Amino acid sequence: MAIREQLIEYRDGQTLLEGFFCQDDARPGPQPAVLISHAWGGRDEFVERKARRLAWHGYAAFALDMFGKGKRGTTTEECSALITPFMQDRALLARRITAALETLKDLPQIDSRRIAAMGFCFGGLCALDLARSGADLRGVASFHGLLKPSGLPAQKIRAKTLIMHGYDDPMAPPEDVLAIAKELTSAGADWQLHAYGNTRHAFTNPQAHDDALGLKYNEAADRRSWHSLMQFLEEVLR
Repeated sequence: MAIREQLIEYRDGQTLLEGFFCQDDARPGPQPAVLISHAWGGRDEFVERKARRLAWHGYAAFALDMFGKGKRGTTTEECSALITPFMQDRALLARRITAALETLKDLPQIDSRRIAAMGFCFGGLCALDLARSGADLRGVASFHGLLKPSGLPAQKIRAKTLIMHGYDDPMAPPEDVLAIAKELTSAGADWQLHAYGNTRHAFTNPQAHDDALGLKYNEAADRRSWHSLMQFLEEVLR
């Protein structure tokens, strides 16, 4: 095994972005790939660790950048300011994550016919909006993602869709879960939804401990959701 990491600059219009690419050079290529979208703080060590873990399992991984090279949030106020333009303009969100997908597709190391996307929190919404755009990819997986509809014209969803959700997540209450189930069905998606009981938002992040925001790490849900992801990627990418 020879895990190689590199930072890759790319653009969405005039915005310079920087993603983290990781793959096992010892495996024969081109390799299936996973696009990883970060939470509201920006591309960080959390998603880079996920990329390394996926590379160990034989998937090339690209941790994308939604905000711009070097842009990170550390406080609630800073993070909220970073995602607000995208929550207010979902067409901008779809365009920005599509730029990352096209960058990944153009890499010679990967098989552009075998790509999936995944994301955490705000990144889960990004992955779902990529599917909502009708993008040509094999699958999308959302970990405790925001579930609100985009408000954009409905497209047929071609990507198989996996949603992993904490049932007690205050940022995506049960009515949002029911709404996205209806939305995905209407869009013709092959979808599945795993809801974890007694589980709140950000359940995969060991640093999540904020009762006011409803953030709480849950070891069992973290482990179960990763296992579900591995089964899902085996199904859609192998």
